[in-house]
Amino acid sequence: MKPRHAHHSEDCRAVSAILQRVGDKWSALVVTKLGAGAMRFGELKAAVGGISQKMLTTTLRGLERDGFVTRTVFPTIPPRVDYELTELGRELLGPVMALVSWATSNTERINAARNAFDDRSGPAQ
Repeated sequence: MKPRHAHHSEDCRAVSAILQRVGDKWSALVVTKLGAGAMRFGELKAAVGGISQKMLTTTLRGLERDGFVTRTVFPTIPPRVDYELTELGRELLGPVMALVSWATSNTERINAARNAFDDRSGPAQ
């Protein structure tokens, strides 16, 4: 049987790597918060809520590495550092917000499906 869609392993790996970045626990939240405009580290940490300083730093570095966020250091005392979405990051904001909206709209349906599955199969491990 022939596969319906031709795919290339390198394409799958590329898509997987990008989805891992934007689909991790914190990246989507950081991107949505930065959608309102540039923020300082402390403002962003407070806006995201529940994220540790180390995890926010790691998330921002990953987003910066992938070209979604810029980091601007201002030579003040103490130094001021702003984070902002790049053009690529702003393009990502639309799909991320659509996914957030979809998830919010479908939370009850997903929970009902999970409960029905667990009732048939026993609790999740």
